[in-house]
Amino acid sequence: MKYIFVTGGVVSGLGKGMTAASLGRLLKNRGYKVVNQKFDPYINVDPGTMSPYEHGEVFVTDDGAETDLDLGHYERFTDENLSGNSSITSGKIYLEVIEKERKGDYLGKTVQVIPHITDAIKDKVYKFKDKAVDVVITEIGGTVGDIESGPMLEAIRQIGIEQKEEDTVFIHVTLLPYISGSNELKSKPTQHSVKELQALGIMPDILVCRADTKIPDAMKEKIALFCNVKKENVIENKTVSNLYELPLMLEKEGLADAVCKKLNLKNNTPHNEKWEELVKKIKKANSKTVNIAIVGKYTKLEDSYLSVIESVKHAGYENEVKTIVELVDSEKINKENVKEELSKYDGIIVPGGFGNRGINGMIEAIKYARENNIPFLGICLGMQMAVIEFARDVLKLEDVNSEEFEPNAKNLVIHIMNEQKKVKNKGGTMRLGAYPCILKEGSKVLNMYGTKEISERHRHRYEYNNDYRKQMEDKGLEIVGTSPDNKLVEIVELKNHPFFVACQFHPEFKSRPDRPHPLFVELVAKSIK
Repeated sequence: MKYIFVTGGVVSGLGKGMTAASLGRLLKNRGYKVVNQKFDPYINVDPGTMSPYEHGEVFVTDDGAETDLDLGHYERFTDENLSGNSSITSGKIYLEVIEKERKGDYLGKTVQVIPHITDAIKDKVYKFKDKAVDVVITEIGGTVGDIESGPMLEAIRQIGIEQKEEDTVFIHVTLLPYISGSNELKSKPTQHSVKELQALGIMPDILVCRADTKIPDAMKEKIALFCNVKKENVIENKTVSNLYELPLMLEKEGLADAVCKKLNLKNNTPHNEKWEELVKKIKKANSKTVNIAIVGKYTKLEDSYLSVIESVKHAGYENEVKTIVELVDSEKINKENVKEELSKYDGIIVPGGFGNRGINGMIEAIKYARENNIPFLGICLGMQMAVIEFARDVLKLEDVNSEEFEPNAKNLVIHIMNEQKKVKNKGGTMRLGAYPCILKEGSKVLNMYGTKEISERHRHRYEYNNDYRKQMEDKGLEIVGTSPDNKLVEIVELKNHPFFVACQFHPEFKSRPDRPHPLFVELVAKSIK
């Protein structure tokens, strides 16, 4: 097995995750089985209890792990379903070590960062040894020099010593800032970052240099000389117009060639044809536009809805249109301004979330979409709000709410799941991961999916109250997807509407740029019309 470690320096947000994801695709296109992994230095056990404003969305895997959003990039680029072992935090490592200490597993020894914490970190990398994997790509979150990432960097240094030299490669992603006053790129921040990494005992083999302009050969030679790497291993990572162009740009720059050479891997002919077709399709789609609103409560940070935004874009590529996606703050929408705020959009999405902030605006947006035949997709909380809106405005029930927001309401059309009633801890205790769903014969969603049984990823505590099924269906809100035992409502759709679909699961987690999710494809198709 081969091991690739991706670190970053100078500043965060340079694209370590995108580099790791792109490299995964390039190696897969050479015929290698690749798995990506992210180490986050924060003490939270996972991002599941964090506000989306902290680290963006929480990406959920098939096995129910609540993970960093970079796993979404990995899955979208490599089209490989990842597991909980692909998302590791300092909190998860320390919790595991402390639990072992409490059970006496260390036989009375003093528990220390080295070797106990570092051994636990290494174990997560080596855990893929029993799997059918050729290459593990591990990204270390944060930047070199951060206090909290020290044990992780020490662990990968040790792996570099433990493994044969041709079995590991260290890639360092740095910044080459452009100084407009002197009209030149500056290499000093990269030099200092590499020096910091070398002081920790890690000698980078490849430098991926982030720049807004082309890096001159003379600059590459200077970086190679001062940073102790070969010139051909100084890789330009220039800003691209669309992130899905990145793998092809890095291919052209020779990143995968350099990796294969260092790892002594046979540099098979890369089969990038499908990805090249995808990029052509993306460029072709720019001639026509469609406007989609995401009406949510976490609109200050685009990453809060990253997978939803990307899924809409994927659907745009499939429909050969450019999707203009805008985040609309649901707190700012009310009965008086809903038409003014939303009339310019061709389609509306109400995504997932927790808590009652902004829910009235979501309900107004859903009512506007329902009454004006505007294509609508509700996701998780968005489905629950669609059910509440229908019960209030069509069934004319009084005091309608979700048990999450108003436990004493007369008509709780959304209530807590039975298995969630005794749950007290918040972390990792929701209904999480992939579950099967059976679609109703003759339904619109069955036509979209093209198969009766589907599997989708979930993240929720509350569900549709089955006591209201008949009333809802009699008035036109059909239940078209349920759990195999028919006890849990998974999808509803509205009769006599171009596209009004709401689902309890998160379809955005399974959409791929070259294999878009059918619900988003149909939403965009109907929005065009």
